[in-house]
Amino acid sequence: MATAILPHPRPDAPALPQNVEAEAALLGAMMIDNRIADDISRLRPDHFFEPLHGRIFAAIKTVRDKQLNATPVTLRPMFEADPAMIELGGPGYLARLTGSGAGLIGARQFADQIYDLAMLRTLIGVGRELIDKAMDTSKEVNPRGQIEEAEEALFKVAGDDAGENIVKTFAQATMLAVEMADRALNSGGGVSGVTTGLSSINGKMGGLHRSDLIILAGRPGMGKTSLATNIAFNAAQRWMQDDEDRIEDKKRVGAKVAFFSLEMSADQLATRVLAEQARISSQDLRMGKISQAEMDRLVVTAGQLQNLPFVIDDTAGLTIGQLHTRMRRLQRRHQGAIGLVVVDYLQLLSGSGRHAGENRVQEISEISRGLKTLAKDLNVPVLALSQLSRAVEQREDKRPQLSDLRESGSIEQDADVVMFVYREDYYLQAKEPKHPAPGDDARVFEDHARWSDDIQRIAGLAELIIAKQRHGATGKVTLRFEPEITRFSDYAGA
Repeated sequence: MATAILPHPRPDAPALPQNVEAEAALLGAMMIDNRIADDISRLRPDHFFEPLHGRIFAAIKTVRDKQLNATPVTLRPMFEADPAMIELGGPGYLARLTGSGAGLIGARQFADQIYDLAMLRTLIGVGRELIDKAMDTSKEVNPRGQIEEAEEALFKVAGDDAGENIVKTFAQATMLAVEMADRALNSGGGVSGVTTGLSSINGKMGGLHRSDLIILAGRPGMGKTSLATNIAFNAAQRWMQDDEDRIEDKKRVGAKVAFFSLEMSADQLATRVLAEQARISSQDLRMGKISQAEMDRLVVTAGQLQNLPFVIDDTAGLTIGQLHTRMRRLQRRHQGAIGLVVVDYLQLLSGSGRHAGENRVQEISEISRGLKTLAKDLNVPVLALSQLSRAVEQREDKRPQLSDLRESGSIEQDADVVMFVYREDYYLQAKEPKHPAPGDDARVFEDHARWSDDIQRIAGLAELIIAKQRHGATGKVTLRFEPEITRFSDYAGA
């Protein structure tokens, strides 16, 4: 700009994309017309190539946030001791920036160019770091890890302007709300999110909603993995049905599913699904104790499900960052069509390593925040399983409470929905009194008869306790559970 002496180019200036003149013009325009400063939303100080320009930009934003005028006069006290400003002759540089009104005409274009050039510089930095790491063989070689780190870095560059899409007008927001209500009206079951395939749960929650983190917790043996698998299968199967019926995408309640199984292998998970659908004992199936007729039924079921939109990642020891990377990769491969993510289970994930040497609570907090971020970034429901602390076993009433969530209260805070699986028959089975024998006291017979009556009353029943629901009421749902085939279904009883 002719009216302002610009900072001397830095030694690396020729090597990196930049336009210091555009930066100066934009800053001048922002001080002449503060409405421009208010309108520039996605630029940050670090997007400016010249550090002094970044500091001036930050100062203008700070002053405007306080509802004050940002002019060379009001900004002057903030730069009187700035070394770079002194080198240019002092705060008078601010006035020289406003000496030409050329920036007023193309302020938005200048801002876009500054942002694009900053992205290019960031890409160059990612590329250089990638090359440096790939060339360095002095450390343990981990190409896959380097690829995942590079993907994460590139995603951050690509998602840097995501904030532009966050702000919605009220008209846009209401349109989304109307579409959700229309989907619920036309689903036949009041489902406005992704269906769970269980009418009693859908009736209580309206399905699994986009951008929600849903925690499904329980003690070992309660069947939480089985329920999560059932829900995932039901959603994927409904997606196939919706596709066959040519239902519009925005009205579908089914979903393609990505299942991250950190505990079981993919074939073990598939065995559960096949056993459930073919109504064969999963234990007998694993041990080969099935008849030829059951084997034939299994083969037919497998053929029917071969196109099920259900992908499984059984990589053990994933970090929350690697989970994000793999999920985004799956979304690209499926053109963004994955509509439900299941993680089994939360405590088997690792943090970024920033909390190494610190307590596990901080790491779990990072993981739960990361899962909520994943749900929001991809705009899909994330169903994450969680273990409960042993405190449950110390109480007379074994029904779980929010305080039982293991290792971190942040799980409760980050989650939109918290559900617990509870099976009373599991605990009652372990309390069987002495089996009566001839000659025993009548009380022994009475105790065992009372226990038998209780077992018959609750056998095969499970409670899904909805302890937190950000968008609705809490309460419980009674379900039927068939442990032999690991299947949950709606309970038709009173």
